[in-house]
Amino acid sequence: MMMSLFSMFDPTAMFSLSLNWAMIILSLLFIPIPFWKMNSQPFMLFHKVILSLNKEFKALFSNSILMKGSSLLPSALFMMIMVNNLSSNFPYTFCSSAHLVFSLSLSIPIWTSIVLFYWTTLTKSMMAHLVPSGTPNILMPLMVLIELTSNLIRPMALAVRLTANLIAGHLLMALLGNTFNPSSYLWIIILILQTLFLSFELMVGLIQSYVFSVLMALYSSEMS
Repeated sequence: MMMSLFSMFDPTAMFSLSLNWAMIILSLLFIPIPFWKMNSQPFMLFHKVILSLNKEFKALFSNSILMKGSSLLPSALFMMIMVNNLSSNFPYTFCSSAHLVFSLSLSIPIWTSIVLFYWTTLTKSMMAHLVPSGTPNILMPLMVLIELTSNLIRPMALAVRLTANLIAGHLLMALLGNTFNPSSYLWIIILILQTLFLSFELMVGLIQSYVFSVLMALYSSEMS
């Protein structure tokens, strides 16, 4: 029995190693790989998803900065977060996406590299973005501070959004699981609710991975 609801998010250590964090790497095994001459159905589905994501992310990037492979980063980010979110809804798995260490380690380095790239290659455009057109001269210093603050907050907002949604869903699933009692006459209702909520949580994990990658691409395209 759990000591508290939040104990499910504690990474258990063995041999002085937090082995639960290995789920981030082990989840990559679920991605289909073409071993055979004939492609399998999971691989064909995976290939179609990647192609559709590639088209969508290409439309988000500006034509002035669009280079070959620009959509590879958000597509890979979507697949990694999606596999981690979906696999964490099953028993004896570890929800790495519900930790700020995981989400911040994805959002901050990627966002920092994008900002540094734009400031070094499109310096004039970045300066112009700090002061919107039509701003009075007296408000220009304030607008610069507001724009800089919004750029600094964006990666943290992405990380908190992903983590908070995963934590809330897993806590509700744990609460429903603790109320399940086979000897009670309401067990069938609780079982149906738990199954429906599990389906809902799978959809939330899929949507949050999509939102994280799309917003990262949108934020980067807004700065160009």
